[in-house]
Amino acid sequence: MAETCDFAAFERKWQRAWEEAKAFEASEDPSKPKFYLLEMYPYPSGRIHMGHVRNYSIGDVIARQKIMAGFDVLHPIGWDALGMPAENAAIKHGTHPRDWTLGNVAHMRTQLKRMGISYDWSREVNTCLPEYYKWNQWIFLRLLERGLAFRKDSWVNWCSPCRTVLANEQVVGGGCWRCETPVIQKKMEQWFLKITDYADELLTGHAALAKWPEHVLQMQKNWIGRSEGAHVHFPLEGASRTIEVFTTRLDTICGATFLVVSAEHPVVAELIAGPRENELRPWVERTVAEMRRRRDVGETEKDGRDTGRKAVNPFTGELVPIWIANYVLMDYGTGAIMGVPAHDARDFEFAKTYGIAIRTVIAPPGAPGPFDGEPTEVFEDPGTLVNSGPFSGLPSAEAMDKMGLHAESKGIGRRSTTFRLRDWGISRQRYWGTPIPVVYCDACGIVGVPDRDLPVELPLDVKLTGEEGSPLERHEGFVRAACPKCGGPARRETDTMDTFVDSSWYFFRYCSPREEALPFRPEAARHWLPVDLYIGGVEHAILHLIYSRFFTKALRDLGLTEVSEPFPHYLAQGMVTKDGSAMSKSKGNIVDPDEILTKYGADTLRLFILFASPPDREFAWSEDGLEGCYRFLLRVWAAVHDNLDLFAGGPDDPAAADPAGPGSRLLRKTHQTIRKVTEDISVRFHLNTAISSVMELCNMIKKERDPLRETAAGRAALRHALVSVIRLLSPFTPHLAEELWERAGRTGLLMRSAWPAFDPALAREETATVVVQVNGKLRDKFETAPGTPEAELETAALALPKVQAALGGKVPRKIIAVKDKLVNIVA
Repeated sequence: MAETCDFAAFERKWQRAWEEAKAFEASEDPSKPKFYLLEMYPYPSGRIHMGHVRNYSIGDVIARQKIMAGFDVLHPIGWDALGMPAENAAIKHGTHPRDWTLGNVAHMRTQLKRMGISYDWSREVNTCLPEYYKWNQWIFLRLLERGLAFRKDSWVNWCSPCRTVLANEQVVGGGCWRCETPVIQKKMEQWFLKITDYADELLTGHAALAKWPEHVLQMQKNWIGRSEGAHVHFPLEGASRTIEVFTTRLDTICGATFLVVSAEHPVVAELIAGPRENELRPWVERTVAEMRRRRDVGETEKDGRDTGRKAVNPFTGELVPIWIANYVLMDYGTGAIMGVPAHDARDFEFAKTYGIAIRTVIAPPGAPGPFDGEPTEVFEDPGTLVNSGPFSGLPSAEAMDKMGLHAESKGIGRRSTTFRLRDWGISRQRYWGTPIPVVYCDACGIVGVPDRDLPVELPLDVKLTGEEGSPLERHEGFVRAACPKCGGPARRETDTMDTFVDSSWYFFRYCSPREEALPFRPEAARHWLPVDLYIGGVEHAILHLIYSRFFTKALRDLGLTEVSEPFPHYLAQGMVTKDGSAMSKSKGNIVDPDEILTKYGADTLRLFILFASPPDREFAWSEDGLEGCYRFLLRVWAAVHDNLDLFAGGPDDPAAADPAGPGSRLLRKTHQTIRKVTEDISVRFHLNTAISSVMELCNMIKKERDPLRETAAGRAALRHALVSVIRLLSPFTPHLAEELWERAGRTGLLMRSAWPAFDPALAREETATVVVQVNGKLRDKFETAPGTPEAELETAALALPKVQAALGGKVPRKIIAVKDKLVNIVA
């Protein structure tokens, strides 16, 4: 009878042993290949939830396997500790954000350690501490010196419940990304970072991100929104000014029968001035307000007004009416478009609604014409130009080039590239963030705080009342400052930085977290960067990942790093959901792991959450399966304990086992399992199937145990299988594995021992399962020797009774055979 398995005692024992041995502290050992593994650091909301458990358990398995495989692994952790939730919680509970945050950090640190995650805690960072956010300020000042940080008046996204500005990327479906309240627009003076200077490189850099999910790259491409086309000037009739439009289809300009300007466009005031102003102004004001409430104009019913004014089409000389509409955005292109209804579905719908002329200027390939009448449907593809004066007869691509040259030679336009991406507004009107390190002096203007005076610290005696505006504005001791240039009185900036600034470079700080002269030591960053594997939720595809890529390129241009892309390999972990949405404290659907840890232990919870679903898939929370994982670990415990006598001095390798004698089946299964688990962890990240493979090996051990114990070769095969199970489970269930390793008489920490190797000859599958389809439907399958030629696979498939019945006497038209996998028969 095996000794009782006391998971709680083992977990405390081995967590203490790892800590005393500093087992997970990275060494920067040049003799080993480096591996920098990073999961997105958590916001210290108070307690970890199952989303955290899943994310960090995935990373921990990979980190532990890499350590055993001989890599020098950097696996750090920190806290994304500034931001609105802490400030709001402090107001609600009558405490200080710092106290609330640090208390949460302490509790969550304990929870993560209880999970046995292999973090290098000596490199822990906390963004709410001055020793961290000092470097936010230092980086900001370097960007300010280079014109990459600037201040301007701008319409901004305002969240009333959060009482602060949001970046465009933080507005999701018209609502605040945190509280989902509809966002309104305010005009305010704000600080921006010039991310648009890097727009092109943010796109071309995707070529180095082949190990990112394609849908994440596409999300970024859509957000950056690169468009090649031309800017063209339409002279305003009876005035000296022009209205500039941007178009990606210059070949269609001769079919422009109207102009549309955004209701937010500065020219609108001039366009509506006159007898119709009283009629048009209220409509414009209502439309602007509605547009600012709902930025996703694609879902808005198109509404417009004819201003009565006209502009000259510079390519045809025709006068075209100027309309104001709600479907043109001021913050994309120029805020004005040319309406070409025959070749743009949106313009076609608008023209049909308001009775505007529609003219064909692009003919589909091979279309016979004529093209004089009004078309009944839209043709949006490239074709051949018609009704376009000297450009008629040209294919679209050639026409766009020649028309661009024509516009430039006549001074009526220019070929150009635009981006949907806008500069990053980082000003926030809240307390709990990094103070922006500038002062305002009547004599000297905007003056950066000298490096010697950093950090500009948050005062701890601020009164948090929840009133609109930054609490720092009401703190005289903070606001009053001396100008660093002239020594005269100055006013300190009271906005704080968007907390995404903190997370845009934290992965650099981990390389040398105690560095005091720079944000990080360049030599350390050169050793560790780029991050070899970054793990986190796909919800960060636009915000955090674009900002981090921008910061890395900016830091490179400051001479601090040689890296251009921080995360060449990104694993988008699927979310853990409950009640139909991602687990989040704000939604009240958190499942706290503490109760499960107490009942089953950390190893059971880790195994369960990794076995439940592939890492990149969403996992709808359910406790079904927890008990099964717990029982499996008890079976492993019993299997080792019942065979402890096998470990007395015997070798762990298969040399003592006979590949052709007793235990040969188990020996082959052991090596096949080692191969599959190794590849599932280090190549495919299919952690659930890795666990399943170990479970299959355990089932075979149980089935063949008794007869194998009767011969020396059998005992050697059984011993080798059991030791392999312990080692293979080590990344998944590290506490149990360490305990079994010790009880099997092995010395030293298991996590510092070598990862098991497999013999390719023994690991080769004895048979391959070939699936047979008839007209795309699965009909049967059969086993065959690996590498069987395609012709033999076809013969075997056609001889199967189920296949013959499906063919019904018909002669196959085509047979496609894929070695070791598939025979597809087309009848």
